[in-house]
Amino acid sequence: MTESQSRTPAPATRRQWTGLAVLFLPTLVVSMDISVLYLAAPHISADLRPSSTQTLWITDVYGFLTAGFLIVMGTLGDRIGRRRLLVIGAGAFGVLSLAAAYAPSAEALILARALLGIAGATLMPSTLALISTMFPAPNQRSLAIGAWVTTMSVGVSTGPLIGGALLQYFWWGSVFLVGVPVMLLLVASARVVLPEYRDPAAGRLDLASAALSLAAILPVVYGLKRIAEGALDTQASLALAGGVAVGVVFVRRQRASPDPLVDVRLFRGAAFGAALALLLFGMVAINGVEYLFPQYLQLVVGMPPLAAGLWTLPGALAVVAGSLAAPVAARRLPPAYVVAAGAALASLGFGAMSLVGSTPGFAVLVAGLVVAQLGVAPILVLGTDLVVGAAPRERAGSASAVSETSGELGVSLGIALMGSVSTAVYRTEVSGSVPAGVPPEEAETAHDTLGGAVAVAERLPAAQASELLDTARMAFTQAVGVGSGVSAAIAAALAVVAVALLRGTRASTTSEAEGERAED
Repeated sequence: MTESQSRTPAPATRRQWTGLAVLFLPTLVVSMDISVLYLAAPHISADLRPSSTQTLWITDVYGFLTAGFLIVMGTLGDRIGRRRLLVIGAGAFGVLSLAAAYAPSAEALILARALLGIAGATLMPSTLALISTMFPAPNQRSLAIGAWVTTMSVGVSTGPLIGGALLQYFWWGSVFLVGVPVMLLLVASARVVLPEYRDPAAGRLDLASAALSLAAILPVVYGLKRIAEGALDTQASLALAGGVAVGVVFVRRQRASPDPLVDVRLFRGAAFGAALALLLFGMVAINGVEYLFPQYLQLVVGMPPLAAGLWTLPGALAVVAGSLAAPVAARRLPPAYVVAAGAALASLGFGAMSLVGSTPGFAVLVAGLVVAQLGVAPILVLGTDLVVGAAPRERAGSASAVSETSGELGVSLGIALMGSVSTAVYRTEVSGSVPAGVPPEEAETAHDTLGGAVAVAERLPAAQASELLDTARMAFTQAVGVGSGVSAAIAAALAVVAVALLRGTRASTTSEAEGERAED
């Protein structure tokens, strides 16, 4: 390769752009699978009768395991080839989607969702690595990566809409079947339009580190859930302490390992850590509220699934608009101020949503969510860019993997946090307010979740049912308001972090990948 060729990479061909469209398929499905259950949760509760803890695990175990395995699968892709891993993961995702759709119990659905999360982790790093290979020209690669990030955001935002459309006419398991034909199309077309990718200089796959990372994350999450449910007991304390202890061992192993899963030296830079926090907590703030919003529309307002899904569309369009506007604004203003402005706007939107209990709920909730999603979009798009840009050029690949992991973990943490907060508020509000005469077991079910209260009301006399539903719906409305207030506080803090720690940081998605080769 001549010097001029090195300096002027060849522009992408029609095959590369077609390949990009194919890569959007798994990106959309994997991200959509995080939120597609938002509307299906009440239907699953009525059919499988999961406990409140099981309901949260059904929803968020997918994202937690996806986040936990992202870096591991990225390293595995370096060994066997990114395209090969993509095809294997797509096949597994399709089969497991069928298993989830026909799960006969809450336990079976949790297991299927967990395995789907691992399969999803094989897809996400492969898509981003292949994009970097397929688009060597910096300006085209920047455009492709921006479109990839936008696709992820749209997938999460439109999950409830697609789920609502399916639930209007089919059973809850249908929300999982969307991924099956998509994965079949990916498997069939991958060899035609996607190049193979391997990194011959990649280090060995450290299985011990992979096990340690999961052993650190999952116990901490379990312990926090128990505490949020009011169970500050020995089991919760041991889980938290054990997870933190394993986390310390994991970090020490990464520092000593010649081939770490996570290059912990990246965290020494304030800009890198701040950008990562923006991604993580931006996803926590928006996804926690997006988890509560469809349930409010269905169980409080009384909308059918399709109508509730349609009311998520304005927010999805706001995400697209914000994602497209953010890079343009960052060309004229420092990215830190663009992110801070977005976070401040998001805080205002969440703040409006927190008033749902004292204002006409439906209107203020929809408007507030649209404003919040418009403001969060720059955090996600520029946050990804800033994480990569804050790292030295030779460590950009490791920074990208950490960025993906942070985003996926933020989705699941948001659901877990807001689910736990809303459950605690709901139980507090309902406690002692269940109508007299309701059987003890039914009263306990109604006290557990709003979905349980709705199911119980269907078996009660009209007067009792009406009183129970009024109490439960008012309690859940208060829970949505409190959860939205938490998101408003998070977004406000992110605005301060962006201005304080990211001033002078330039956005750049044009770093050249090193140590990699492409094979057609």
